[in-house]
Amino acid sequence: MFFDDWSGIGRVLIATLVAYMALIFLLQLSGKRTLAKMTAFDFVVTIAVGSVLANIALSKSTPFMEGITALMVLIGAQYFISSMCVKSKKIEYLVKPKPTLLLYQGQFLQEAMRRERVTEADVLLALRQWGHSSVKDVEAVILEADGSFNTVVSETIPESESALRNVHNYRPEDHEVISQY
Repeated sequence: MFFDDWSGIGRVLIATLVAYMALIFLLQLSGKRTLAKMTAFDFVVTIAVGSVLANIALSKSTPFMEGITALMVLIGAQYFISSMCVKSKKIEYLVKPKPTLLLYQGQFLQEAMRRERVTEADVLLALRQWGHSSVKDVEAVILEADGSFNTVVSETIPESESALRNVHNYRPEDHEVISQY
């Protein structure tokens, strides 16, 4: 059916605009973390919020305030879990994946690359994007928790200052790469 009546169009227009404004308000309250680069946890929340917003806008059977309540619960849960991750390393470990070392001291870590489904071409692309022409020029390439290759470490630094300390496959005590998690 193409068109029922103008009241349906008006309801969709008003419900969508009000729900959109409520969503923006809730996202402002929840902070920048809600909109940061997405991990799997963030992706699930984003999809759920989109689904609820669409339901508020288009479903006549969903009361408006119930939809807004659902948005508040989802964003509140995301805020709460993110806050708990800051307070507890155990919760952070359960919710957020750790970055993975893919190349270390000029050597591709094939097992880690296979586990993360990353090819040598992907790592070489990251090196080129960071302005490196050789794998020997870098200390490490890391696949970040959000799936990006935003980290190429150019030089060795003392282990106490190492940005690699929370990366899978890296042991700062002896600067060796281990092959298992």
